Amino acid sequence: MIKHLKLTKAIVAIALGIVALIAAKIMESNRVDGSQVLLAISGVLFIGGALIFLYPIVFAKKADKDGRNVELKPAAKEPVEVEEIAS
Repeated sequence: MIKHLKLTKAIVAIALGIVALIAAKIMESNRVDGSQVLLAISGVLFIGGALIFLYPIVFAKKADKDGRNVELKPAAKEPVEVEEIAS
């Protein structure tokens, strides 16, 4: 589902945010300059990842004219081939 909804960029952004957060905390415990900058980068990556996760929900197609049902359709799906059985 992650591939079909194109959420791999969001997963990567969240993972990089976690790595940056861990690095910032290590730098803070060792009292290295620049830990606040790395912490800010981590926050930006978390916010960006969250916004990318919201993208399929915001741009979902409505199924009916009333707007009551909303379908989350994958952007590109491989066509399913139907095999005919010879009788």
